[in-house]
Amino acid sequence: MKPILQTAIWAQFQRSLGKTVHEAQGPGWSFVALEEKTPLGKYIYAPYGPCADGEAALAKALSALYAVAKSVHAQYVRVEPVAAGLGADYDAVLRARGLVRAPTDIQPHLSWKIDLRQDEADILKAMRSTSRNLFRNIHKKGVSFEISTDPAQLPILLGFLGKVSGRADFTAQTDTYLTKAAEVLMPAGAAKLFIARLEDGTPIAAALSYDTADTRVYAHAAADDTYRKLNAGVPLLVSMVLDAKASSMTEFDMWGVSPEDEPDHAWAGFSRFKRSFGGAEVAYPGTWDRPVNRFMYTVYLSSRKTRSLVGTVLKSARSLTGRIRKQRGKNSSPN
Repeated sequence: MKPILQTAIWAQFQRSLGKTVHEAQGPGWSFVALEEKTPLGKYIYAPYGPCADGEAALAKALSALYAVAKSVHAQYVRVEPVAAGLGADYDAVLRARGLVRAPTDIQPHLSWKIDLRQDEADILKAMRSTSRNLFRNIHKKGVSFEISTDPAQLPILLGFLGKVSGRADFTAQTDTYLTKAAEVLMPAGAAKLFIARLEDGTPIAAALSYDTADTRVYAHAAADDTYRKLNAGVPLLVSMVLDAKASSMTEFDMWGVSPEDEPDHAWAGFSRFKRSFGGAEVAYPGTWDRPVNRFMYTVYLSSRKTRSLVGTVLKSARSLTGRIRKQRGKNSSPN
């Protein structure tokens, strides 16, 4: 299955944002790759790509990406081959092709997916009982669901996202980014907006999906905190899943989740939420780099380590300052 980030319509969307995009394909392989700029130069990035039907095809895709990088004087190629048929031996295969693990993963290396080839009853049965009951009974509270492919309705979601984007574990894409996504993807059938409304038409929750022929991605969602007791986000998500099945898709991708054995992870809360709808965890190879200019790639790694060290020192200093101020406050309090 080709990820949405590796489709022609996604390339068109990225160009609408002003990105330079490279597309290529050959027997058994293809890629959509972006030129990304840094203070030290540029690199070529294939988000969740390239796509290939095996090791031989992947080798050709990587060679083509390397050639693109050299032609534009990029310092390295960055890839995330989630759809290259590598299996569990991906580490050895990628290292044999001259790739090294990137300092950090760009796209999530863990996802959570629901198999839509099951019967609807089985999909619902795998969900937490609370989620099923909310979906089945939400209409009794005067809430209905609407599906829109009109970009003009996106401000409903943008308004909700703006109110929750200040949370420590949540960073929303910019309004410009999401507006462009809606304008390009919705008319092409590659995105849908799902809206929960009260009987008087008041929207109380919304979610945007990114769609391919076989996969729906749970991309962006938020709700009006005023109506949090209705918990409309849960039945809204269930309706997205069932609509995907009705549209003949074969999987529903919840997108990134944190490892289950990391309860303090910044994503732990909404990862538990995603897992409560049934499905299974999918592990990807992660993000890998192939240096083109080895000297500049080494400089890049060194600069990252320096920034990380400075950030750690500053964080420790702020923590120490806070403890000192707190202690001084205690010492100066009246007896």
